Amino acid sequence: MKILEIGTFPILAFILIMFILQGLVPNFTESLYFVPSKMFIEPWRIVTSIFLHGGWMHLFLNAWALFLFGTLVEKKVGEEEFFKIFIIAGIVGSLGYWLVYALGFIPDVPALGASGAIYGLIGAAAVLFPDLVLYVWFIPMKMKYAAMLFAVIELFGTMTMTSSGIASAAHLGGLIFGFLYMRWRMQSMVEEYYSAYYR
Repeated sequence: MKILEIGTFPILAFILIMFILQGLVPNFTESLYFVPSKMFIEPWRIVTSIFLHGGWMHLFLNAWALFLFGTLVEKKVGEEEFFKIFIIAGIVGSLGYWLVYALGFIPDVPALGASGAIYGLIGAAAVLFPDLVLYVWFIPMKMKYAAMLFAVIELFGTMTMTSSGIASAAHLGGLIFGFLYMRWRMQSMVEEYYSAYYR
């Protein structure tokens, strides 16, 4: 499936523009963030909410994570695959958030942010760079173990979302998608290589 070739920095720029518009245009945020009860009435919100943020700290943390993991994945797989992972992981994250609402675990609370999409990049990075060492709360940890830790944290968060106020289901959904998609792509590339080489 051919998707636009858009890299990390254009997305960061677009997110910043959207954040500025959130502050300048009345009801801009409310018209675009994801509301679970409006899933089938205004389905475009599962996409538009990815590019909105709830404050400067929310924006800074997501932008920093997107810069770190986005550039890492983009350099390895190219802009098209990077953007595919980012946008689909964000959508899967929104759907995951809607699912826990539909199952009655959380109230109809709006959600916004690129975290689900970024967790998708983390999942992909765990496949592409499993032994890359990063610091999680100042503790050195291989990428594959960090992704497992994040998955456990977000799974626990999903079960306690009513009290946490964090869309952990969106994070978990994005992470699982990014990991599984990149595993599938890697396997497909290996099979394509061998079929071309040995035919």
